Amino acid sequence: MKLEHRSAGVLLHISSLPGPCVQGEMGAEAFHFIDFLSSAGMSVWQTLPLVPTHSDRSPYNGLSVHAGNPELISLSVLHDWGWLSTIDVGDRQQAMDEAHTHFQQSGSDEARADYAKFIADQSHWLDDYALFMVLRDVFNTPWVEWPAAERDRDPVVMQSRRDELATEVESVRFTQFVFDRQWSILKRYANQHRVKMFGDVPIFVAYDSADVWANRACFRLDEEGHVSVVTGVPPDYFSQTGQRWGNPHYDWSYLQRHGFDWWVDRLRSQLSRFDLLRVDHFRGFESSWEIDANEQTAEQGVWAKVPGLELFTTLEDRLGPLPLVAEDLGIISVEVEQLRDDLGLPGMKVLQFAFSGDADNPHLPYNHSQQAVVYTGTHDNDTSIGWFDGLDHETRAVVSDSLDGDPQAMPWPLIREALASTAGLAMFPMQDLLELGSDGRMNTPGIEGGNWEWRFQWDEMADDLAARMRVLLGRYGRLVM
Repeated sequence: MKLEHRSAGVLLHISSLPGPCVQGEMGAEAFHFIDFLSSAGMSVWQTLPLVPTHSDRSPYNGLSVHAGNPELISLSVLHDWGWLSTIDVGDRQQAMDEAHTHFQQSGSDEARADYAKFIADQSHWLDDYALFMVLRDVFNTPWVEWPAAERDRDPVVMQSRRDELATEVESVRFTQFVFDRQWSILKRYANQHRVKMFGDVPIFVAYDSADVWANRACFRLDEEGHVSVVTGVPPDYFSQTGQRWGNPHYDWSYLQRHGFDWWVDRLRSQLSRFDLLRVDHFRGFESSWEIDANEQTAEQGVWAKVPGLELFTTLEDRLGPLPLVAEDLGIISVEVEQLRDDLGLPGMKVLQFAFSGDADNPHLPYNHSQQAVVYTGTHDNDTSIGWFDGLDHETRAVVSDSLDGDPQAMPWPLIREALASTAGLAMFPMQDLLELGSDGRMNTPGIEGGNWEWRFQWDEMADDLAARMRVLLGRYGRLVM
């Protein structure tokens, strides 16, 4: 993918939007946010993965790589469609059940046709996902602990379960239809306002997910579905003991023999939803860190080679030009850089990483290239104010001198540095535009609890923020007219 025009955007997950529910939704506030981006002259809205999550609410620990998170569905929009008589934000499942009943009894011919098409087009993942979610409620345990027949997907038992639980399965399928319908409307509104939607594809999938349960041959599991090695990264900037993610590793030999079909289906789903995609943990497509499942940290492991070039070549052959950005952060080898460059993918530069090390630090602005996306920070970083306040005196002096700005004005010197970069796309976490400290942090890698909960309120935004950003974008050649 070529970044041919200078542009800028904001990183904000849907769940961080304001609103009356536990987390943000694809309702009026989402459309309002697009209006803000448009008025500020910005052309990209980057979200985190939209997947249904486990109880930790991490969008990088999803129950499916294809499905949408039902918690992001706007009940107000359902009410506007006439599918809900009242809005009760306290009982979402009851609201979805009422909407489903209304749809079955009096849905328009057009909506029914759309539903039938959605079911047919998405059956390759939707049928398994719907049954998985219902069985997960029945057994209330991860799939690897289910009775052997359900765990191992015995064909006779599976059909019996589909018949027995048909009503519940259909409810899950309907909910996914509603998610897809609302997202499509939101994305169309964004594109009409010259805003591109920028998604995120985690390299690995959750062990307890419909993807692993329904596609066990794609993963390195034993006959009972247990793992011997799990994913993670060795010690790095974010953690002295590394990060033990715990996802199962792919059986790349199996995937190769089957033409990477599983990955083709996965990426096709995301390309239908987004204009751009960030490929998370890109270095894992060159080699991945394998940790013995019995290890409690990620300190002990080995790098295992991955056929990344063959995978992405196949994806491009099957799906056409790929609008991908490589998340090439962390321990990056020459081989990883070569893979990224061979594929022609832009990489990422993070200014919070720029002010340590030598002059060849790739995150330093004068080392950027047009084929890059520059960030002040990411969802895994502290906010820029929190980061700056946490630096030692010597490093703070280096940052202040390098940015030639008033340290009291942070994060604006860092924002201007990103805008001035030669990188084709400049991205800003919403927290930085709101000048928030560490209490606005989205995620702290390696720390359980307290993550993925941050939300903003409109009254935190300066009245002149859109106008101020529009002036800056014009000054640095990133304004979308």
